[in-house]
Parts: sequence; C-alpha cells; structure tokens
Amino acid sequence: MKPYFIKTPLVLKKIFTKRLWDIQDVPNAVYLTFDDGPTPEVTPWVLEQLEKYDAKATFFCIGKNVKKHPHLFRQIIEAGHKIGNHTNNHMNGWQTPAPKYLKNIQKAETTIQVNWPKDKLDEFSRKKLFRPPYGKMKFSQAKEVLKKGYQIVMWDVLSADFDNRISPEKCTSNVLNNVANGSIIIFHDSLKAEKNLKHALPATLEFLKKKNLKSLPI
Repeated sequence: MKPYFIKTPLVLKKIFTKRLWDIQDVPNAVYLTFDDGPTPEVTPWVLEQLEKYDAKATFFCIGKNVKKHPHLFRQIIEAGHKIGNHTNNHMNGWQTPAPKYLKNIQKAETTIQVNWPKDKLDEFSRKKLFRPPYGKMKFSQAKEVLKKGYQIVMWDVLSADFDNRISPEKCTSNVLNNVANGSIIIFHDSLKAEKNLKHALPATLEFLKKKNLKSLPI
C-alpha cells in the first residue's frame, strides 16, 4: 500500500482550491463522512452510533451498493444524514478515461435518484456532492464534474480505517490528534474498515462531545 497523508497538507488545499477540504464558516463543528456503503454488516451500526450522540454525517455511497441495499440507503436519508456520489463501482479516476468515468458517476446518480425515499423527493434537488474514490481524479474529469453541478468533497483528516496494517488504537489517534474546527473527517462503512471503525468511531464521537464540537452534514 502506498504512503498516504493523515492530515491533508496545506499545499494540496492551495493547489486544488475548487475542491472542498474543510469548512471554516461554522463555529464548533466538524464533518464526519463515510465512504463505500451502504453495507448491511456495518452501516446500521454506524447509524446507531451517530444517533446515540445526536450526530449527523454525510455518506458517499457507491451506486451498486445502493442498488443492492435500497432499504438501508433510505434508512440513511430518513435518519437525517446527507448523501454523496462515490461512483457506481468505486472507480479509480487516474486509471479511467474521462467519458467512462463520467458515465459511471451518472449511473450512480441515477441509482441514487431511483431509490430515494418517495416522500422526500423534494430533497433530491440537494446540493450535489461527489467524492472521487481513492481521492484520485484527473483535472479533465474534475472540470466536467464541476460543470455538472457537483461539489467535489475531499477531506482534512483521514482515519485510515481501511488500512489493516494499523491497529484500532492507531486509527483512533489518527483522528483525535488531527481533528480541528471545520475538519472533514473520512471513515468507511465497509467490511474492510470494520475492525478499526468500530473502535475509532465511538471514541471520536465521545471526544467531540467532550470538546463541544457538533458533527454536521456537509
């Protein structure tokens, strides 16, 4: 596995200014995000933890998972959380021609729309959020995604819960040692991340509570 940043360097934020890395205009708030779901073995547990702490989050969903688990997808929305597009099958933008990449995003968006709760269709005209899998997308792809009205959401703090080389305690410290007001924090509601997530998320929520930091949707 290639090296990665836990705390996003300021230089990257200055280079990619059209991508959202943090949100500084709301005091005492952070933004929990979850990628790669919905996953039946993990997402319901995440929702329970968020409800316990009265926390709201943003879920960047994979289209094929929404199609497989529409009831769970709707459960996320009914609980008051926000939804973002994470492509249809976790596509790596660096390895994909732009037309194919954009078509994959649209396929996920169609699946999201079809499975949106019927009584909340007025909310579907939401601010459209997109997060590139692996954080990887070409300039040409990003330009077209922005043209389609999406906000490209990156992150300020990477939990690295997906990395099975690190311990749950290390995953937790990745977050707690780097979170600050306005941070966008990335977790994964996936089987791969489950072990680290189930230690790090409750600890993070408890930490935020003690620091009087609200968890808000983007």
